[in-house]
Amino acid sequence: MGLKIRLARAGAKKRPYYHIVVADSRSPRDGRFIEKLGSYNPMLPAEHEERVRLVDERILYWMAEGAIATDRVARFIGKAGLAPMPKWNEQPQQSAPKKKAQERAKAAAAG
Repeated sequence: MGLKIRLARAGAKKRPYYHIVVADSRSPRDGRFIEKLGSYNPMLPAEHEERVRLVDERILYWMAEGAIATDRVARFIGKAGLAPMPKWNEQPQQSAPKKKAQERAKAAAAG
């Protein structure tokens, strides 16, 4: 049985709230889970202490049992200092100028 530590959505429409849960990887996102390990409220400011709440000892227990955290949860765990911070690739900006436009801008700035 593959275990995942992941987010399960709760909250009302346009008011997201997530529970951090450990679940079988085959179960649906908001479906059956084994244990609740914390919560994440994206509506709060980033520096607010209640934005991410984790139950540290249970997360360490489930990671020792072989549970793998998803990308977002791995960042939360890394920021809490329970595991090494995962490598995070910045997403490309679709609105950025394409290669030829960048070359033209660079040539115009140089000459």
